[in-house]
Amino acid sequence: MTVVTYRIENNLGIISLNNPPVNALSHVLREGIVNAVQAAQSDDTQALILVCEGRTFIAGADITEFNKTPQAPSLPDVIETIENSQKPVIAAIHGTALGGGLETALACHYRCALASAKVGLPEVKLGLLPGAGGTQRAPRLTGAEAALDLITSGAPISADKALKLNLIDQIVEGELLSGAIAYAEQLLADKAPLKRVRDIAIDPASVPADLFEQYRKKLSKRARGQIAPQKIVDCVEAAVLHPIEEGLLIERGAFMECKESSQSSAMRHMFFAEREAAKVKGIGKETATRPIKSVGIIGGGTMGGGIAMNFVNVGIPVTLLEVSEEGLQRGLNLVEKNYSISVKKGKLTEAQKSDCLALIKGSTNYDDLADVDMVIEAVFENLDVKRSVFEQLDKVCKPGAILATNTSYQDVNLIAEATQRPQDVIGLHFFSPANVMKLLEIVRGAKTADDVIATSMALAKKIKKVPVLANVCYGFIGNRMLRPYGREAQLCLLEGGTPEQIDRVMQNWGMAMGPLAVGDLAGLDIGYKAREGQTEEQKGAPKTYCVADALVEMDRLGQKSGAGYYLYDPETRARINDPKVLTLVEEHAKAQGVERRYISDEEILKRLTYAWINEGAKILEEGIAQRSSDIDVVYVFGYGFPAYRGGPMHYADTIGLQEVYRSISELHEQTGESYWKPAALLETLAKENTNFQEWSARS
Repeated sequence: MTVVTYRIENNLGIISLNNPPVNALSHVLREGIVNAVQAAQSDDTQALILVCEGRTFIAGADITEFNKTPQAPSLPDVIETIENSQKPVIAAIHGTALGGGLETALACHYRCALASAKVGLPEVKLGLLPGAGGTQRAPRLTGAEAALDLITSGAPISADKALKLNLIDQIVEGELLSGAIAYAEQLLADKAPLKRVRDIAIDPASVPADLFEQYRKKLSKRARGQIAPQKIVDCVEAAVLHPIEEGLLIERGAFMECKESSQSSAMRHMFFAEREAAKVKGIGKETATRPIKSVGIIGGGTMGGGIAMNFVNVGIPVTLLEVSEEGLQRGLNLVEKNYSISVKKGKLTEAQKSDCLALIKGSTNYDDLADVDMVIEAVFENLDVKRSVFEQLDKVCKPGAILATNTSYQDVNLIAEATQRPQDVIGLHFFSPANVMKLLEIVRGAKTADDVIATSMALAKKIKKVPVLANVCYGFIGNRMLRPYGREAQLCLLEGGTPEQIDRVMQNWGMAMGPLAVGDLAGLDIGYKAREGQTEEQKGAPKTYCVADALVEMDRLGQKSGAGYYLYDPETRARINDPKVLTLVEEHAKAQGVERRYISDEEILKRLTYAWINEGAKILEEGIAQRSSDIDVVYVFGYGFPAYRGGPMHYADTIGLQEVYRSISELHEQTGESYWKPAALLETLAKENTNFQEWSARS
């Protein structure tokens, strides 16, 4: 297949790119563009049109080349060649022009696009910044503030908005190439000049004096701990203060610094990990999927209502079932309230809200689920209750209907045994709030059919979730790893830490919230009730939960009661340290025979993060997760783990498994606790001097 073709139509040179699936800027594509533009300088054409075949314009760089030896021409070389053309080059954009694709378009002298097109500079999502002039050319067209918004968010914008920001010059109707040809002919007829973006000067006086400092402060909160967003501000500031030659040097230096950082390595890892997680070993693309045209949801609470919204948002009708009319109405009202909030925020129109609500039908009768293609149970986290629900579903649901449980912990196999069709039963673990959180843990039972798994994975994508497959164990991947993390938070608290210290350490490290603040947010009574149904062995040592239980018994349930590990301002919900909690901790430490001592921030960080890693290694050796990167996806998309650290298993690989193994062995020796015994897989990989990613690749 020829990736770049060049042909002449009348007086126009058409440079056509065809590098499926997204016309990524691979070496062969870059080389082809340079050769075509150079060839055109000596032929009879008067203008050139750069257009892409397939479903999109250039959608970015080929990031698979990032870790390979660079091959000339580089993208900056391509851009310089286009910009230096003595004949006008017009970019014809459809689909998405992203990253290096938009930078290529900005090197062209004019840009036209279909109304459906989108453009953006999403490099920040990979811990990078535009490295081929994006931070220098975009502000020369849009102004500094709009460029900062565009580049630090990484979000694509519509062609209409791009036109208003001067990123494109014309929206064309109908067929793209014919529209681009007409536009080029009009430019030639008008004797339009070669409009090189690099020649535009930005008047520093046009930029508010405090713009960059204010943006740095805003990003220090919004993108806490991240390098690339702050570097982007530096580069856009350079575009204002310096000639483009100096600005490009500053940008290139900042790009290379970001590219070589552990943050970008981690975020690129997550880019591929998310895509890899959607693949199920042993189940190919040829596996047929079951049609899901209607869904039943049992339980109209916060979780059930949130799950329902995912389906109606993509046009799949839902029957929401509750045990009473009162409970049903409460659930429907909650869904309506959530949609109203979206309307208020400008994310939905009133008409869209009405369309969504029209797709939800309420019921208190199981018979109304007889014809749905899938049922998702979202009732109390109690095995007996869930089994009872599935016995009912087995009686009323049609053959071939998928029966899913939204359990967070329970054994999917025991739930499936309540039916005569275990092959149709699967776990679909949504995360709260279900209409917002992207992660969907898909739990395969021992007898779950391949087509049920394939259908669930495909459906997750349709409802805009990130699916990860897990096998059955208590807590699956995410919540199983959460237990040792929570255990160490409780022990660090009892042994000498404070709630504020523990939460600060983890939040400064990059977690969205610290573990104790998360407990207050979720409600401490949830864990308390869960422990009521557990055996002493399942609960663990009393010192790992005695403080949490004591808080609940004092009616300190967290934010919802105004007090938990912290006090909460009734209006702002701001956390306030409470000396009474520390007194309570000291009392329980004494009762448990724990002598409180000084605990450093470093110790807290190591104990909490290494608890994740050791449990993750056990999950891998037991085959609960398919690959280490799946665990990373679970934690980044479901538990607030910082993407720029790449998930717990990638973080372990970054540290080095020999060091992790040594530290966990020390903790085992110091504490004598069996749970700190290094996982067998961790020990093996450390001794082999390899890592989780390499092990997953060969497993």
